[in-house]
Amino acid sequence: MHLYLHIPFCKQACHYCDFHFSTNQTLKAELVAAMAHEIHLRADYLPTRHLETIYFGGGTPSLLTEAELAQLFDAIHQQFTVAPQAEITLEANPDDLLPDKLTMLRRYVNRLSVGIQTFDESTLRWMNRAHTATEAKQCVRLAREAGFDNLSVDLIYGIPNRAEDRWQADLEQALALDVPHISAYSLTIEPNTAFGRRQQKGKLQPTEDSLAAEHFEQLVHALTGAGYEHYEIANFAKPGCYARHNSAYWQRRPYLGIGPAAHSYNGHSRQYNVAHNPRYITGLRKATLHSGQIPAEREELTPADQVNEYLLTGLRTKWGCRIEELNHLLGSDFLAVNRLAVEKLQTAGWLLIDKGVLRLTEAGKLFADRVAAELFVD
Repeated sequence: MHLYLHIPFCKQACHYCDFHFSTNQTLKAELVAAMAHEIHLRADYLPTRHLETIYFGGGTPSLLTEAELAQLFDAIHQQFTVAPQAEITLEANPDDLLPDKLTMLRRYVNRLSVGIQTFDESTLRWMNRAHTATEAKQCVRLAREAGFDNLSVDLIYGIPNRAEDRWQADLEQALALDVPHISAYSLTIEPNTAFGRRQQKGKLQPTEDSLAAEHFEQLVHALTGAGYEHYEIANFAKPGCYARHNSAYWQRRPYLGIGPAAHSYNGHSRQYNVAHNPRYITGLRKATLHSGQIPAEREELTPADQVNEYLLTGLRTKWGCRIEELNHLLGSDFLAVNRLAVEKLQTAGWLLIDKGVLRLTEAGKLFADRVAAELFVD
């Protein structure tokens, strides 16, 4: 089983981010206490109480103090057993990864996912990132010196009005770090962000699809050429170094989400915690083990919902979607129901059927969400 904890605090707001977070950390201690309480209330949500992965996402989990981390782990260990070789990941910003902080983190987690995004100083300022280019380049070395071997770095591509060679330079710098895992995402402009508001005023042009596609192809060529496996659209790993927690999402395994805006999935339903820090804290204060009422919404998934979610996530991975599983979820013959859509996507050169599995072709990886949407069932 798998546990996700959402830490919704940041030093400052990145101009592209539309995740749930707050730059006001006044409520951090109260919120961590509420999360510990939620762990106690919801321990029976999963089929078993044995955890194979734990993931601290955000926001910026590297803002947690040792006392706050200890409080959360105390609650986890009271309610769950944790596998000896469990993957325990914490998302971190480079500016937080100083020697003393890294030494402390090493006592609790064994994997860091570092939000570098770019090694270019001017682009970091444009994004309103809290770290500098120097910190981006030094944080991995400092993490290794603290004993972290299992490291992932995040990069962003498709940035408009940027020197043509900047993305290639970012790729070369990332490869020089020789980390076991790299995630890379195309810049998207969401409405409720600083970039979204600029775009609405005509002060920022959206990323052209052709630029994003060119950068994606550069990314795949550079990383696979350096020995990384392209195992999910945005994720590359050296052999044996896949992100185990995220892979659980893509392969429809149950997980429990703790904290405001966190999602949970138990095989047949989803739960969505309220994306509002004060309401979350107030709601958890009122919740008891007997009432079971936490500030969240629950959605029972229909067979069509489960098929569509499997298509949306599974097609993004090297494992694809097993036709036998699609048939089981749908309760009928998926290929018969979707014959025209499948044939259309095969003819376009975006989809193939290989040993009973639907997979994207290399060309199809540029259109993953579109392919999945074409195959959705009602």
